[in-house]
Amino acid sequence: MSDRGRVRVESSGRRVRAMLGGEVVADTTSPLLVWEVPYYPTYYFPEADVKTELLVETGETRRSPSRGEATQYVVKAGNAEGAAYAFHEPAIPEIAGHYSLVWKTMDHWFEEDEEVWVHPRDPYTRIDILPSSRRVRIEIGGMTVADSTNASFLFETGLPTRYYIPKTDVRMDLMTPTDLETACPYKGVAHYWSVNVGDETHENLLWGYDSPLAESQKVTGMVSFYNEKVDIYIDEELADRPKTKFS
Repeated sequence: MSDRGRVRVESSGRRVRAMLGGEVVADTTSPLLVWEVPYYPTYYFPEADVKTELLVETGETRRSPSRGEATQYVVKAGNAEGAAYAFHEPAIPEIAGHYSLVWKTMDHWFEEDEEVWVHPRDPYTRIDILPSSRRVRIEIGGMTVADSTNASFLFETGLPTRYYIPKTDVRMDLMTPTDLETACPYKGVAHYWSVNVGDETHENLLWGYDSPLAESQKVTGMVSFYNEKVDIYIDEELADRPKTKFS
């Protein structure tokens, strides 16, 4: 592993595959994890493990202050097109001779034989879901909208504790389903509700997972509010509102 500035590079022993247009574009048992953003890594594949015959240079480059100048490629497989890039003279020597495939342009990603969604999993992110008999009470505008002693506390690396509450302990009559969906590589696809209190509607304030991924199945059918936007009382003590990108 190496750290240069804000970019971490680390090797992994997991088999990683990317598919496009019904073809395996890249397949390696020695990927690099490169933290191009702070929140999760990007897969880099050794050149020998990429079907480079499917890559066509676009003639464009992209400059990164930390990694250097990247050559851009179109990936053509089956009837589909994706995107890739490589730093052939990188500022970080470890990524020389490697290609990265743009996540959202591929059809499928696999770690070993398990499909991965949204973005690569960070090996330093952990989720613990613990049932708790502590009383969790949620207020919005002075109105109690949830009150439970059967919540599950979800602890996720780098995020505030989330309190998942059975729907039977939530004023679901105040909730209106919305079309918003978000996805998480650790929890799955979340569905949202807006909360109607008095004459005010709080958009997409509540969410839940109907069919979460294996490591998060303990919150199946439960719902959670943004700590950043509501008043949460734990055993009748008001919790601080965290400051996050969701505030």
